[in-house]
Amino acid sequence: MAVEHIFRLQAVSRGEQALVARRITKKCVECAQMSAAQAQQLHGKKGDGCWHDKRCPSKRSYYRNRRELNEKRRSLYRQQVSAGEPASDQVETVSLSVAEASAPYANLYIWREKRKDAPVHAIGVSVFDKGAKVLEVEPIHCAGYRKRQLEQYVQKKVMPYLNARYGITFFADEIRLEPIECPIKGCPLSDRLAQVEVSNG
Repeated sequence: MAVEHIFRLQAVSRGEQALVARRITKKCVECAQMSAAQAQQLHGKKGDGCWHDKRCPSKRSYYRNRRELNEKRRSLYRQQVSAGEPASDQVETVSLSVAEASAPYANLYIWREKRKDAPVHAIGVSVFDKGAKVLEVEPIHCAGYRKRQLEQYVQKKVMPYLNARYGITFFADEIRLEPIECPIKGCPLSDRLAQVEVSNG
């Protein structure tokens, strides 16, 4: 299953900026799940010295809300593209209507470490229409499933449902998230992180 279709940051030659994905720091993702007091105790002067008063609060907020922030950015980007906003004042832009309204689209979320041979921890799907999330297919843990079984789940269960309900036949984006960001209740990684917080608190 291809999962590396993630936006990359690029500096365009005229100084314009394209959509950019931030590099994920696993330590910061874990830190963001802790309370501020626990994080400062573990990473402050008495801990490993990693804590920075100016940088860390906003970085922790970003990591806690990364999925929602990225969904909003993608939605805004799609609206800008469909509206035909000019990339530069020097280029003439012509707006031609493609359809009367934008069609719904789906994103596939894959919780997996970055290395290529890493196993898939969980998968989930969100559907967006007119820039707002309208449906979320509950994420499932993938431990114990073979690659072929996961492909069949997506192709024979998820996609037919999305097609019947919204006319969706493919995923607009496949987005990789860190396994420690898994939203499933009772996830062993979340439980392990909670135990670390308790032992350090």
